[in-house]
Amino acid sequence: MTKPGVPILELVGVEKVFPNGTCALRGVDLAVWSGKVHGLLGANGAGKSTLIKVLSGAIPASKGAVIWRGSRVNWSTPAEVKAAGIATLHQHIPLVPTLSVLENVFLGDHGIWRCSPVDGARFDQLTASIGYDIDPYALVADLSIGQRQMVAILQALAAGADLIVMDEPTASLASEEREVVYRVVRHLAASEGKAVVFVSHFLDEIIALTDEVTILRDGTSVLHARTKDLDEENIATAIAGQPVVSLSPPDTRVSVFRDEPFLVVDELSSPDTLAPCSFKVFRGEIVGVAGFLGSGRSELLHAIFRADPHAAGSVRLCGTQVGNSVSAAIHAGIALVPEDRMRQGLVPDFELWKNMTLPHLQNVARAGVFPVRAREFEWAQEAVRRLSVRTISVDIPVSELSGGNAQKIAIAKWLFGGTRLFLLDEPTAGIDVGARANILQLVREIAASGSAVILVSSDFEELLSVSDRVVVMHKGRIVAERHAHETSEHELILLSGGVTSAVRHQPATSCIQQPTREIP
Repeated sequence: MTKPGVPILELVGVEKVFPNGTCALRGVDLAVWSGKVHGLLGANGAGKSTLIKVLSGAIPASKGAVIWRGSRVNWSTPAEVKAAGIATLHQHIPLVPTLSVLENVFLGDHGIWRCSPVDGARFDQLTASIGYDIDPYALVADLSIGQRQMVAILQALAAGADLIVMDEPTASLASEEREVVYRVVRHLAASEGKAVVFVSHFLDEIIALTDEVTILRDGTSVLHARTKDLDEENIATAIAGQPVVSLSPPDTRVSVFRDEPFLVVDELSSPDTLAPCSFKVFRGEIVGVAGFLGSGRSELLHAIFRADPHAAGSVRLCGTQVGNSVSAAIHAGIALVPEDRMRQGLVPDFELWKNMTLPHLQNVARAGVFPVRAREFEWAQEAVRRLSVRTISVDIPVSELSGGNAQKIAIAKWLFGGTRLFLLDEPTAGIDVGARANILQLVREIAASGSAVILVSSDFEELLSVSDRVVVMHKGRIVAERHAHETSEHELILLSGGVTSAVRHQPATSCIQQPTREIP
């Protein structure tokens, strides 16, 4: 039981210095109260992930005090922390892919033993309480990132923790799923008296959801305030240490067609995931893909990349048919930056320079066969310079980078190999406001260079800020297509939810006019 008038969790002067000399935390103070939602923010590399590791017992603090329920503690393992009453939902969700949803939710109760009928009833109660329906017997390996995130939330709720640390719980969720998370968080704090530490890069949800905010910068807490005393501009300035300049919407001038379509997708489909989809993309165009979780957004990108062996239909790039294999897509000049960058887009244990050259080793190889390390280093160093990647060296594992810098590497590895079409799946998920602006500016530069971009994002405001045109998906179908400057976030939400009667009709397979951007 927490003593009256005492925070359930308090950090006093917490520092963390790693063996290599890196100082990740420099005297962080933090107080979290029961019945409150505490927002934790900061740019990538500010120290949030290290602080969460200290809280979860994954690593010890080098200095300072961790005070739990009014008493100083020295946890040494995650099991101790969990037993004390703290659950952590990590950004990279540590579920067991070969077990079912039900088995993962109650994994801490049974270990390797199977669940009982009683657990099934408890599962039904949990899902009903948060208003989220998911098959308890589905394998986690078959779930999308958003669905796995919901399983992790259910797992934390089943553990009955008094403090729940949520590290970017909504980063890969569409608006509908985010609202489910918000309802759960509010219920836990207001109705059950739980404490929640909510880590997010979405400033609007921090303003709407939290009671207090702590902002980290360069390993120290630079701002603590009641949320009601802040606005998004205050928060963004504190995160960046300087005013953040927002991207302006794209040019609204409409031009006529000047060339043939760059990409033609014709009747592209896949059993149970994609109905026949047809659309065109022009050189220099950014086409956004809107839709809620399960709408087929990611599946569409994978089918274009020829990564779905069951896909039917055709993909033509610059008038040439793309063969039905990933290698054929890469050879044609198509790149995919997947939603789960660490699991699908990068090799975490490989150094930066190795990750950077993987798709195009023949370009840095002697006689096209034997990779030359000096060339790979040169390539990687140029990418780091061009994209302003924050790293001490190109010779460190990519797993040591912050989320925003890792995402830059996931994109950069395609920049020097003749890529003409970039398929970007949630490229700004889980990265801070400053890095997000950098990534979106990079997307614009890619398109301005004469390539084309298809961009999936759960943030419809973001889609509208960077796209020339938006296609909307619902239940595996393209249900609408809009000029970015002729639609709104409200309309995209309606269309994504399948509400087409309330908005003007636009043929799903039509080809709207050429992009408004001038192409060099």
